[in-house]
Amino acid sequence: MLSFVLASFFAAFLTSLLVTPCIRRLAPALGLVDLPGHRKVHVTPTPMGGGIAVFLGLLVPTLAAWLLTDSISQLVPLLQNLGVSLQQDRDSFIQMAGIAVGAILLFALGLADDRWGLSWKLRLGLQLLVAFGVTQAGVKATVFVAQPWIGIGITMLWILILTNAMNFLDNMDGLSAGIGVIASMMSVGILLLMVKDPHWSVSFVLLLLGGSLSGFLCWNRPPASIFMGDSGSNLIGFLLATLTVSGTFYERSGSRHVILAPLCVLAIPLYDFVTVILIRLKAGRSPFHGDKSHFSHRLVELGLRPARAVLTIHLATLMTGLGGLLLYKVQDWTGALLIIAMICCVLSLVSILETVGRRSLTERDREEKSSVT
Repeated sequence: MLSFVLASFFAAFLTSLLVTPCIRRLAPALGLVDLPGHRKVHVTPTPMGGGIAVFLGLLVPTLAAWLLTDSISQLVPLLQNLGVSLQQDRDSFIQMAGIAVGAILLFALGLADDRWGLSWKLRLGLQLLVAFGVTQAGVKATVFVAQPWIGIGITMLWILILTNAMNFLDNMDGLSAGIGVIASMMSVGILLLMVKDPHWSVSFVLLLLGGSLSGFLCWNRPPASIFMGDSGSNLIGFLLATLTVSGTFYERSGSRHVILAPLCVLAIPLYDFVTVILIRLKAGRSPFHGDKSHFSHRLVELGLRPARAVLTIHLATLMTGLGGLLLYKVQDWTGALLIIAMICCVLSLVSILETVGRRSLTERDREEKSSVT
């Protein structure tokens, strides 16, 4: 198992690490440059297109494992088992093929948005079509109900929310990519160590995602020399959403309450998504109009430096992810609900502290202005 994990992770890591500087040099010629603006943190034009490196970090090792199965399996026998299991399990093969097609489409959509700036209505409509197509490939949650349309609707909503949540989080150096690494590796830990029957195919893709994002992060550390762009954030959110559904956590663990594990692992992206939407609606703005109301921006308003704000969010993601791991150590819904309640209390506490902190800063600024006048 260790050789499988290391080979998968570092194959993607090295690919992304080596490709990213090449993409950075090509970005201006491709028109992939992010200019400074009032709602952005950076102050100098910065190349985009890091999502291309992340995508290649997924694609190249996958093709290598597929084409060189016999040679590689001598070094990493579990890769051969991975191919055999996909060939024998037709449903899993169709699901993974559907996820692959959806990932390519959303990556291309994000790349087009990075280059030409597409309408949010067009992007949302295409995301909806891709989400529906993936459910028809079998990537859908049953949610323990007989009516299939309920599972399809919930799965589509999950894909849309998480895809856009990761896009929302891509607002500071290393933020979205770091959360992607944590979430993917937490999910790998669950699917390989916490279940009775390890899920090799989903774990393989998650390992590639974690490795590819880690390689990109070497160039995206503050101050970042390249940004990921929507092509990368769309890819991360879509893969995390679909793979957590395809992983069928509860079927392989024997316990239904572990269906809540993805909610724990991805609690912070969901918290940022919900709070940003509420703030924008309260201000009378479009939910898809970019601004500085994200969780990371709010932490900076409280006095944290951007790098510390990013680290704080990463630690919070790690903490909620550990709650997801704990779900596999409790035996019933009572224990599971206690863990969910604990995470909700932590998020509520964070919300109260940051809201009160921003209000105090606003009142202090008003007092200072009034004293000057």
